[in-house]
Amino acid sequence: MPGPRGLRPETRWAYLFLLPWLVGLLVFQLGPMVASLVLSFTDYDLIDSPRFAGLGNYAAMLEDPKVARAVGNTVIYTALHVPLAIAIALALALILNRVTGRAAGVFRTVFYLPSMTPYVATGVLFLFLLNGQAGVVNQFLGLFGIDGPQWTTDPNWILPGIVLMSLWNLGTTTIILVAALRNVPRELSEAAMIDGAGSWQRFRAVTLPMISSALFFVVIINTITSLQMFDQVYTMFFGNQSAQQSYGDSALFYVVYLFQQAFQFLHMGYASALAWLLFLVIGVITLIQVKVGNRLVYYEAEEQGA
Repeated sequence: MPGPRGLRPETRWAYLFLLPWLVGLLVFQLGPMVASLVLSFTDYDLIDSPRFAGLGNYAAMLEDPKVARAVGNTVIYTALHVPLAIAIALALALILNRVTGRAAGVFRTVFYLPSMTPYVATGVLFLFLLNGQAGVVNQFLGLFGIDGPQWTTDPNWILPGIVLMSLWNLGTTTIILVAALRNVPRELSEAAMIDGAGSWQRFRAVTLPMISSALFFVVIINTITSLQMFDQVYTMFFGNQSAQQSYGDSALFYVVYLFQQAFQFLHMGYASALAWLLFLVIGVITLIQVKVGNRLVYYEAEEQGA
């Protein structure tokens, strides 16, 4: 029976259990977001009181060459990482989907373990793996007579090296795609096989449409993650300021520059403006992906409802 205020007892309990999350959302997410929006219109250095600057921070971004370089590096990285990550994760998922029995769980765990590695540890690990003189990557290339580049010091190879490092962490995407492949109705593939469809035709006409919603999801998530790339890059290239001089801004990503403005130069107002610009860009890109994806993604429930 509803209580005196018209709420059922289980509803009141639900709100009670949700209260810690709601408080955390307000205090640690919505509150700081509103504060950063206000600060983005000020000149604030954490020492003196904020001074209103209007749209000055946003206008300064248009004239800041480092913003343009950081945006360029981030966009190039995203354009390279997302297609490669999805393609490799899908290939791994197709392989894992063929594994059955107890071995299936073992292999899924093995493929997912890299995702459990802290990003800072990953950055340190690949700083050694990509070393131009003694790195394992160049030693492997040497087996084929290839003289490997200076991945961590040559400005022309820093971005490709970062993309190569990012492909280490594909466990989450792979497991999501494995789950989607497991849900593809076997009878559809068997019917296509009876009709004479080959492996590629079955994959293109049956498997790909059935997992398109999962692919759509991982594309959006990987895009958002790529645009916020920070931990590994900062660990590899910005821990040693003297070494940074050798490659300039080749490893300068947008969030790295945002972090520098906020906590190295104490330009909190400018950093807040950078953060809100990133938020708006991610929102626009996600909206475009959703609009395009709704035309390409196959939703089985909608088909059944029709």
